[in-house]
Amino acid sequence: MLACVDYSGVSILMFNPSRAGGEVRAHFKEAFGLFDRVGDSMIGYNQVADVMRALGQNPQNKEVAVILGKPSPDDMANKRLAFADFMPMMEKVDKIVKGTLDDYVEGLRVFDKEGNGTVMGAELRIVLGTLGEKMSEAEIDSLLIGQEDENGSINYEGKSCSTSKEQIPWILHRSCHRLF
Repeated sequence: MLACVDYSGVSILMFNPSRAGGEVRAHFKEAFGLFDRVGDSMIGYNQVADVMRALGQNPQNKEVAVILGKPSPDDMANKRLAFADFMPMMEKVDKIVKGTLDDYVEGLRVFDKEGNGTVMGAELRIVLGTLGEKMSEAEIDSLLIGQEDENGSINYEGKSCSTSKEQIPWILHRSCHRLF
């Protein structure tokens, strides 16, 4: 079953592999095909994580490497994967235990110097770009757009900020999952 959740203009596809019917499979196959650069209906190993993210999952690179069987750098660059082999991998990624909202809030508390439920956007940008699975400047910008107040602070607890409480889990998941 595929569900689409809208967090301030950002659509996130949620995948439930046990209920994936023909329509969902067709959607996934179409998205998979968009990453086929050669025209052989396959994607490179180095694209698997990107396709999973495009389909609503958010695996860490190390998790994808394990699912792929810990391929060598040469395999990552040269091996290709068919859609039929990709779908079971999506199921494995979907079963990976994800952090809870409380886990993410606790992680951001480390950066909350004043203990008021906010972190400095500039500090968060540095952390996201340098620690864990590093994010690009473009990814960081798209993540934090509209989240900083006039002082450059981000209210991660969802109190008195322009971010709705429904957005907070997505923001925290995108931010913190790469750090912890």
